[in-house]
Amino acid sequence: MVTLVAPADKAIGQAPAAFAVPHKLGLGALTAMVIGSMIGSGVFSLPQNMAGGAGPLAILIGWGITGIGILAFAFVYKSLAIRQPTLDAGPYAYAKAGFGPFIGFASAWGYWISVSVGNVSYAVVMFSAMSYFFPIFGAGNSWQAILGASVVLWVIHALILSGMRTAALVNLVTTIIKIVPILLFIAAAIVAFKVDIFTLDFSGAASVGLGSILTQVKSTMLVTLWVFIGIEGASVISGRAARRQDVGTATMLGFFTCLAIYALVSLLSLGILSQPELAALKNPSMAGVLEHVVGRWGAIVINVTLVISVLGAFLSWMILAAEVPHVAARDGTMPTWFGGENANGAPAASLWITSGLVQILLIVTLFASGDYSALFRIAATAMLIPYIFSFAFAAKQAFAGTGYAPGDGRRRDAVIASVATAYSLWLVYAAGATYVLMAAILYAPGIVIHIIARRERQERLFSPLEAIVALIIIAAAVTAIVVLRSGGLSLHG
Repeated sequence: MVTLVAPADKAIGQAPAAFAVPHKLGLGALTAMVIGSMIGSGVFSLPQNMAGGAGPLAILIGWGITGIGILAFAFVYKSLAIRQPTLDAGPYAYAKAGFGPFIGFASAWGYWISVSVGNVSYAVVMFSAMSYFFPIFGAGNSWQAILGASVVLWVIHALILSGMRTAALVNLVTTIIKIVPILLFIAAAIVAFKVDIFTLDFSGAASVGLGSILTQVKSTMLVTLWVFIGIEGASVISGRAARRQDVGTATMLGFFTCLAIYALVSLLSLGILSQPELAALKNPSMAGVLEHVVGRWGAIVINVTLVISVLGAFLSWMILAAEVPHVAARDGTMPTWFGGENANGAPAASLWITSGLVQILLIVTLFASGDYSALFRIAATAMLIPYIFSFAFAAKQAFAGTGYAPGDGRRRDAVIASVATAYSLWLVYAAGATYVLMAAILYAPGIVIHIIARRERQERLFSPLEAIVALIIIAAAVTAIVVLRSGGLSLHG
């Protein structure tokens, strides 16, 4: 049974009191949520995704920029978890507290849509990997693959309905299972690594179509962002944490674990196969690399691991996708129909809506020409809005000294939050016009939902500045649709 609860007395982004006792999560579960959210399908495609547009030098630079930028992300979320204890549900709550109802709504909507599209990309790549054993699944978007993905979706749906603690435990188990084969890949790659292959055309200048170093570095940015989306996982479910400080600890543990794994996977692969050879691999390209090193059993191990990994990430992201609009409905940011929960304390109403959306998007992939790479790039670009505004909120708080005592690290936090904000804006530039316009198409329908939520609370729909922002989003979405229909805009991996 789903019960709708009026949100009028809830603070911004605050988890409902019903979650106070029976659904608390410890450091292990929170860390698994962060790692499980980040390590999904992306790591298994990193060798090809990175080498597809860049040589070794640009990839090294890309990881350097990403390491600094994402470390700033992690520090900001750690700091906000401690300094803003009344704000739960991560990025959207910070955006709303700092910049008002519409920006808060846009961040909640963008996060929800991004994670939902991301889940579709997970389903596609999971069944693409299974086609190694069952060719009928093709590239992951055949009708047989969509049918299989739909079954997986609703099994995960049922698992989450049984209770968030149960779902978190399953996520912890799948996270442990998928880490071991990745470490096996890294060990084998270290043994097989050849310096002469790695340094062959180190700058990528001899490769056709790669372009300048700056162009190559830009090509890596959405890939590296994609594999780190989920770093806010502990922050999103911070209202369910047994101890508030565990949220920050889990975020940092997840970041350093994943950065080491990602950089090693992509860079070691460049010492086994050349950049053109990696770029030509079918995804999951990690399977092709390991097959080159140890034979066919290596490809089998990676493909099986990818399926397990994606199942775990699918579960993690469905939890995050349901949690954000659920909490947002409780404080009036989203319409009340997102706010219902069942007897197990699960965000049932939000989960049903989310699962329904993912199901529709899965069906759409049968008729769409976009592939896995296009899906994750759209999802990553859409995620930048909630990131930018949550980091800008952290910078605003630090510069103003809100919540800081003298000598309490205010200047340090201001610098880190500014770096995180600047890096997010750089990622928008690196994404390019195509994916920014596609993200606008995803954001535009949310304006209608925002109006419904405002009318429920009998509040003003938009301030003058908010109205301008809404018109810009609509104009960008209309432009994208017109250009798409004219054939002037195409998606490619």
